[in-house]
Amino acid sequence: MNRPTPRPLLIIGAAVAIVVCVPLVYLVIRAFGSGWGPVERVLTSPITWQAAATSVALAAAVAATTVVIGVPTAWLISRARLGWRRLWVVLVVLPLAVPSFVAAFAWLSLFDQLTGFWAAWLVLSLATVPYVILPTAAALRSLDPAHEEVARTLGIGPRTAFLRAALPQVSPAVGGGALLVALYVLSDFGAVSIFRVDVLSRVIYSSYRASFDRTSAAVLGIILALLAILIVAIEQRSRGRAQRWRLATSAPRQVPPVALTSGWRAGAYGLLGAVAVLGVGVPVAATVNQFLTGASAGIDWPDLGAAISTTVLYGVVGMVAAVVLAMPIGLLAARYPTKAAAVLERMSFVGHALPGVVVGLAVVFVGTRLVPGLYQTLPLLAFAYAVLFIPKAGAAIRGSIATVPTVLEDVARTCGYSPWRAFRSVTMRLASPGIAAGAVLVLLTVMKELPATLMLRPTGEDTLATRLWALTEIGSYAAAAPYALALILIGAIPAFFLAFPLVRAVSPSDSAPATSGDQPLPEREGVRQ
Repeated sequence: MNRPTPRPLLIIGAAVAIVVCVPLVYLVIRAFGSGWGPVERVLTSPITWQAAATSVALAAAVAATTVVIGVPTAWLISRARLGWRRLWVVLVVLPLAVPSFVAAFAWLSLFDQLTGFWAAWLVLSLATVPYVILPTAAALRSLDPAHEEVARTLGIGPRTAFLRAALPQVSPAVGGGALLVALYVLSDFGAVSIFRVDVLSRVIYSSYRASFDRTSAAVLGIILALLAILIVAIEQRSRGRAQRWRLATSAPRQVPPVALTSGWRAGAYGLLGAVAVLGVGVPVAATVNQFLTGASAGIDWPDLGAAISTTVLYGVVGMVAAVVLAMPIGLLAARYPTKAAAVLERMSFVGHALPGVVVGLAVVFVGTRLVPGLYQTLPLLAFAYAVLFIPKAGAAIRGSIATVPTVLEDVARTCGYSPWRAFRSVTMRLASPGIAAGAVLVLLTVMKELPATLMLRPTGEDTLATRLWALTEIGSYAAAAPYALALILIGAIPAFFLAFPLVRAVSPSDSAPATSGDQPLPEREGVRQ
């Protein structure tokens, strides 16, 4: 039986959901404010639909590539017996620390002829593959091995048993990761601009910068938002049709690590090495090389220090804003799952389907027309970050609170605790690790965010991302290298924190160096190897 929803919490959640939708509503008003004529010109322009087709094609190509690479990689780090598996977990997650535009800058500094659609596909695939690896590996670690055991009793081989019994059970995690990748690619601005790929995000920003009348930019922004919303709807529909079963009511047993033959072991290390080297090694090596070149000509250390401090400040402010605003939505969805709570949660996910360039454009319109005193100030920038990243924080809050049984709060109430004290002392304490992980993901994403920061940052202030962008636009790769390297090093800290649960889940015996003499593990309680 659902608990009655506290009216103050419902009012606060409704206010947050409405505020999150303001940029999109205002964007629609701005697009149609000048009549149908300007809208028709944009809609009938071949450039519009060519950019839209390129955006969809790039998102689909990158999402498919990350699934093809990410699922085997997730299986290896969660199921295979590998040497130094904990190290491999960290290395395949570290591409999260490398923003796509930093990776594009690094690859272009090595290969100056690298440009176009396929260059963007390569770099974006390498930068986003952890979005598939992390949820898939977590799902595989928590999956009950009974599914594959039942399939094996029917005479099915281990590979077919995994494909038929286990993979469908983790398909929601794979689909969720692919959705994040597709939305990331749709919203990407830096890498596609560096490689000169005319997708909608780049066309929108060019239209915003080139014309005083920004109606066309607003119309293009609506098209991009609709494409993103369509992708979210397709993923949710496919996830709703997926069938998942649980064969036991107890906690799932851990699957014994699989010992690979010498041939498969070589391929496994080759795949893991390629993900690590291409996703992290090449960008870091190229950036360090450019850094050493720039160091000989002198580095503006005060400017670099100011950019670092601004990046950290904006990251913390954006993280706090997103977590605070997401808290009532996440609490409603986890503790009071009514229809009203479901509607509010979906409204808050509007930011999940809005690329940064669209949110930045909408907040520019809101700031200049409704609250001009706040335009190009930190509070308005924090609001844009919150709109963009409330879904990331809200999902972590909802999932973490939902895992804490309500009976624990009831027990605390019988001991004389007030409702607020019981929630704070019991539920929040147990849910805090998951909420912290969501907050760290928001922090990492805010520090890498480029288009909204370019549009809304206070005058005269630069983050590492915006400073790097300004220098790469004029081809000063050596001067940009210190900012790129600093951004990678700062981003590596939260990226490692996100990888820590998987690292901790690996037992020391699983991480022991594998040798050619390794034998399959003995059968345990009916588990077939």
